[in-house]
Amino acid sequence: MDLFNEARRKRLEYTTRRHFLKKCSTGLGGIALASLIGPQDLFAKNLSGNGISDTLPHFLPKAKRVIYLHMAGAPSQLELFDYKPELEKLHDLDCPKSLLEGKKFAFIQGTPTMLGPQHKFRQYGETGTYISDALPHFSSIVDDVTIIKTMHTDQFNHAPAQLFLHTGSPRAGRPSMGAWVTYGLGSENENLPGYMVLLSGGSTPSAGKNVWGSGFLPSEYQGVQCRNSGDPILFVSNPDGMSRDIRRKSLDAINAINRSQFEEFGDHETMSRIAQYEMAFKMQVSVPEAMDTSKEPEYIREMYGAKPGEASFANNCLLARRLVEQGVRFIQLYHWGWDMHGDFEAASVNQGIKMRCDEVDQPMTALVKDLEQRGLLDDTLVVWGGEFGRTPMRENRGGRVMPFYGRDHHTEAFSIWMAGGGIKKGLTYGETDEIGYYGIRDRVHVHDLQATILHQLGIDHEKFTYQFQGRGFRLTDVHGHVVNDIIA
Repeated sequence: MDLFNEARRKRLEYTTRRHFLKKCSTGLGGIALASLIGPQDLFAKNLSGNGISDTLPHFLPKAKRVIYLHMAGAPSQLELFDYKPELEKLHDLDCPKSLLEGKKFAFIQGTPTMLGPQHKFRQYGETGTYISDALPHFSSIVDDVTIIKTMHTDQFNHAPAQLFLHTGSPRAGRPSMGAWVTYGLGSENENLPGYMVLLSGGSTPSAGKNVWGSGFLPSEYQGVQCRNSGDPILFVSNPDGMSRDIRRKSLDAINAINRSQFEEFGDHETMSRIAQYEMAFKMQVSVPEAMDTSKEPEYIREMYGAKPGEASFANNCLLARRLVEQGVRFIQLYHWGWDMHGDFEAASVNQGIKMRCDEVDQPMTALVKDLEQRGLLDDTLVVWGGEFGRTPMRENRGGRVMPFYGRDHHTEAFSIWMAGGGIKKGLTYGETDEIGYYGIRDRVHVHDLQATILHQLGIDHEKFTYQFQGRGFRLTDVHGHVVNDIIA
């Protein structure tokens, strides 16, 4: 009888709150620490279901996040970064046949004339880097960036080239770079999407929303497009008459039905839909706070040239910095309007490109400086560029000279710049020939750029695959090499 009572006493002891708190104090401390640090930092594994970071990163990353500034339409490198005094001497002369034979152009026919640089260049910084007078603000940070002058691509039309740059394929259906990254690494904030998209310039990219889609990855990894006015994200607010409590109960009911469907049919997209509903519920609170630039000090808004409520590149750069602080993994900015064929003034490489530069020069420079002063640039990779370059020849659409100075699409050479995230400072990488037509030293393919971005995030692009339709796919397809020379 005594043995029975003793066993009963011990069993009751193990079920009391006092015993729980006494014996499990270390575990409670770990739980509290996890809530403060975040699950992926404490356990080196994402426990929220976003991403597959139990196997990633493959090695120690130099960057935690990416801000990609895409100039849709393709800026002319010959007016901005790639100074070619020899091209000035050839201005208005007929283009040599050797530059035309066997080449494909979007519009050029017959024999166009050569077109000299339409902006003045000067050397800046301790590195003496040549920068166009169209970018006076950017010239102040040339010692903090790497400029790659020998980018090249396989596609000479906008939509395929944009898809190729952002998804690794010129055809729709592949996951975007941001989707790949968030699938692999998840987000540092459970209340915000890991991949967010901001648009400016008055239009979407030529390739449409495919450039931030999830392709064959689960749909929860697609980019979430944000807005500068009204609801930051469409339909994030509850409709009239629905309180947050009612929304919670509605979602619980819908999720229960979806789980039942998953148990019956095993379609993993059903679980993605549940994750999307839950994220949308969290975003109703987190997104308005993260997107409210009016709370920024006036001097910061002036630094960017940002005005709250405007759908501007300046506002989007400031929002990108705020989203970085909130732990968003991949932030994509698209600024439309860089297609400079010369068919009207705003599409010319003299007046038109200056108009576009006036929209982006100050904010993109402020973004780099602001990240640096906040200690965020070291682990944030910033990338700026278009989908291809521009010809040294003047546009002559259908053999007819355009009314303003313009350049056709060009795949062989274009310029981008990168900053932060373990990239070298004050480096000009690669060299083009004396008229900027071909890369003659250290050429960088689009797949090389993709491989390098993944590498800075701790991802081996050759090992990072997803099984689809019977084989493993990757962002870089079967190509790409890390550009080690630009890595600090």
